[in-house]
Amino acid sequence: MIFLLAFLFAQTGSFATVNGLHMYYEIHGAGQPLVLIHGGGSTIQTSFGRILPALTKDHEVIAVELQAHGHSDNRDGRPTTFEQDADDVAALLQRLHIGKADIFGFSNGGTTAFQIAIRHPELVRRLVIASSMYKRGGSPPAFWAGFAHATLDQMPKVYQEAFLKIRPDSSALQTMFEQDRQRMEHFKDIPDSVIASIQAPALIMMGDKDVITPEHAVEMYRRLPHARLAIFPGGHGAYIGEVMSGDAAPALPVIEEFLNAQ
Repeated sequence: MIFLLAFLFAQTGSFATVNGLHMYYEIHGAGQPLVLIHGGGSTIQTSFGRILPALTKDHEVIAVELQAHGHSDNRDGRPTTFEQDADDVAALLQRLHIGKADIFGFSNGGTTAFQIAIRHPELVRRLVIASSMYKRGGSPPAFWAGFAHATLDQMPKVYQEAFLKIRPDSSALQTMFEQDRQRMEHFKDIPDSVIASIQAPALIMMGDKDVITPEHAVEMYRRLPHARLAIFPGGHGAYIGEVMSGDAAPALPVIEEFLNAQ
């Protein structure tokens, strides 16, 4: 029921042409700007639908859908990269005349959030990095081995259905899946020194049964100059009520406390 209400809450949005991409975004609430960046193969609703209404109480939430995901188009079909996604989000903020925002990225969106902080530090007030990594060593070898031969039928049905409900085009779904698969297959580490140069306060979050190892979460916490760390019971995104988990979102008070800190 909570997810259904959140889904109905966010049915309308807008498009902006940024770097040749027709990017879909939604704006809800008022207050300090907060950008939500979804995970790979996902949409605004599958990643954030259960917590989006609560976040709008104190924030102007700008939720985006990245290249080939959800409502956004595939530009000219070039491969997706975390760097390009970061530049697209930055260009959108500039179009919206938002000078500085909190950036909240989940899973692949967290790696994009890192790239925003690296490439456009002037736009970032605070960072929330959820279930994400900046190097291949952040996940077990078996995680990476799976991308070489991954097929669309292995993608959870809930993600496929969410995409097709927005865009009933099976070829677009296949393209999005293949672009995400190739990006992860060829994932490149961000140098430790670059992560250490990020000056924005950061909150690192993950589940204790996540695809990211707890050791990597601690490494990020230690590497970033101004970081906090929260590890919750459960799997990938369960602590924010991601669509593959239950309705509970135990991380919400932690997120709100961090974002509202002076």
